Amino acid sequence: MPHGAALGPPETILSSIPSDQDPTGDSLDAAVRPSPASARFWQRLFQHRAVEVLRYRDFRLLWFGHVFGSMAFWMDQVTRGWLIYELTNSTVQLGMIRGVQAIPILFLSPIAGSVADRYSRRMQILVTQFADGVMFGVLALLIITGTIEPWHVYATAFGMAVVQTFHHPARAAIIADVVPRTHLTNAIGLGSMIFNVARSLGPALAGVLITLFGTGGAYAAQALFFILATIWTWQLSGAELGAAQSRGHGGRHASLGRSIVDGWRFSWQNETVRSALLITMLAAMFIVPFTALLPVFARDILQVGASGQGLLLTAMGVGALGSAVIITAFGDRLARGKIMLGGVALYGVGVAAFAISPWFYLSMFCMIVVGLANVCSHALVQTVLQTYSPPEFRGRIIALFHMSQVVMTVGSMMIGALAAVLGAQWSVALMGTLGTLAMLGIHLALPRTWHVR
Repeated sequence: MPHGAALGPPETILSSIPSDQDPTGDSLDAAVRPSPASARFWQRLFQHRAVEVLRYRDFRLLWFGHVFGSMAFWMDQVTRGWLIYELTNSTVQLGMIRGVQAIPILFLSPIAGSVADRYSRRMQILVTQFADGVMFGVLALLIITGTIEPWHVYATAFGMAVVQTFHHPARAAIIADVVPRTHLTNAIGLGSMIFNVARSLGPALAGVLITLFGTGGAYAAQALFFILATIWTWQLSGAELGAAQSRGHGGRHASLGRSIVDGWRFSWQNETVRSALLITMLAAMFIVPFTALLPVFARDILQVGASGQGLLLTAMGVGALGSAVIITAFGDRLARGKIMLGGVALYGVGVAAFAISPWFYLSMFCMIVVGLANVCSHALVQTVLQTYSPPEFRGRIIALFHMSQVVMTVGSMMIGALAAVLGAQWSVALMGTLGTLAMLGIHLALPRTWHVR
């Protein structure tokens, strides 16, 4: 059956499934078969356009794995920064901890994208999730035993950058393998939704764990979450392997170098893809890096500690979740170009307002606005890239999208250095303003971007 375990039209779910399956298509023992009331609930749920894509079993498994992986990722945003600031008390090193991640992303992203277009994306995801869990576990052990040193934090940051470089293109590209094209925007929206639920809960959980058990306890929980994500992904049916065999330019006949060059050429020649990547890169340079200085705002400016930093990221997650719900509900009906450009412009304004806020609750509100604007632009950029890229190029295009992490690393190093000279507030306000002006520049230079659907 195409795209894995599709259940068919929602109105025919109950009549079409065998007696040993539940409304989601998974086998059940007789003792746990759903009641008629439960079956009606699932039928009504799957009729809603926003979650209709959950009828596909492989997408559900990816989605559940994404829950745990995203929780660990967002917990790390608090834990790693807090740990290095605790060990070094240096704003420069808050930026440098991201700097070590630039080299593997820069040099390995093209290879990772080509691998995702040539081989099993499922296996690529499995290996990377397991490796993340091992590295988090090692960090937890080093902290708990009192042997942690700053170089351990840098080494694992480098290792995780290598792993994530291979994870992201495979994970993003596999979505189009397991759901139909007509559900792609909703699928990406649902993925963004769970990513931002984790953005709301993960930092808060990390702050609580740091307060109660230290950074070692937080990293132990993150290791467990990645192992759980691996278990969910392991259950994928492997339907994407059939898709892999049909990828023309992504097949194994072309050399790896030729495959990489073909991906770069396509991204440059397709104006819509080129514009979307440019929006992402400029946002990554000027706006996104402000998160590297959150420990400074939390500890020194707002004086709310690690739990306060977690709440700030939680507020950002609340705004992001709201925009993810809108994207999921409205799908292809959204004016993508307008929201991409307008969203990033608002993102910059929100970051500048956060920088000059003297009050914690006002800063929380600014973070809600930042989260709303971030996902409106970020999730729609991914949708545009996947919609306007044929299947054989998706892995490589998403790898280019992921290279925005290199640009963000440069921006993080720059904002860390600026903070040492101008102070954290002035440096964040300046960078946020430049990001907004950059979006105005794209609108003037590439006016067709505004009309992308």
